[in-house]
Amino acid sequence: MAMTRQKTRYLLLGPAGLWYAALLVLPLAVVLVYSFGERAAAGGYAPAFTLAQYANLGSRWAAFKNTFMLAPAGTLAALLIAYPLAYFLAVRVTARWRTVLLVLVIVPFWTSILIRSYAWIFLLGGRGIPQLLADLGLGDLRLINTPFAVLLGIVYGYLPLMVFPIYVSLEKLDKRLLEAASDLGAPPWRRFMQITLPLSLPGIATGSMLVLILLMGEYLIPQMLGGGKVFFVGNALVDLFLQSRNWAFGSAMAVTLVATMLVVVTLYMRFLRRIGAARDDVGLM
Repeated sequence: MAMTRQKTRYLLLGPAGLWYAALLVLPLAVVLVYSFGERAAAGGYAPAFTLAQYANLGSRWAAFKNTFMLAPAGTLAALLIAYPLAYFLAVRVTARWRTVLLVLVIVPFWTSILIRSYAWIFLLGGRGIPQLLADLGLGDLRLINTPFAVLLGIVYGYLPLMVFPIYVSLEKLDKRLLEAASDLGAPPWRRFMQITLPLSLPGIATGSMLVLILLMGEYLIPQMLGGGKVFFVGNALVDLFLQSRNWAFGSAMAVTLVATMLVVVTLYMRFLRRIGAARDDVGLM
């Protein structure tokens, strides 16, 4: 019986495992091999075994710095905006209006990110918000092609991905827990800190990971709203693979980014597990 169950498990996991290996593991293995190579004379890849590409990563430090600063900052900003919105939709809105408001959150996804980025170029450009502020006598303010423009664009673009996981966690919240805490005399802020926030942590974790991982590889928004002045690693990779044709150096940057993300995600998940264990321990006392 045990052998039958094991064979059944392998049969069920086999197709997904092959798909995972073919579309993720194998391409990453190729990139890893390329990262130890050299740039061919005419561009591309030349077989070799050298660490020179990794030693040269400092030349693209600006791209790493922008990515490691703006991606977490964008994730945090999206969380701070998404949590009150998700709480309002899950707890405060009646069922009659909830579906309508959820659709309004999804509506931006119905339009291409390219078109939405062009809209922000107009709003943040010289004839948009800066012109309005100048007409009001508030001075000449430059918004486009700045880190602020990129941060605004990524928060706007990825906000729904943060809202929905948090909304799902809050929507499943047992309202009787809040009522019991209220009956015991707990003020609203204590009910939120001890009941609502801890029970919504899975949604926060899921939304944060979704947004952070996607932002670490973002290319379009920095390219359009940064105007070539605010580079992410994704922009540097496009330049290295398509313009400079330095596949070995581009592969080294890609491997470094993936390795960094693996470390960050691992530490983040361990941190969440510790919080969950501490919460459970407090609940059992």
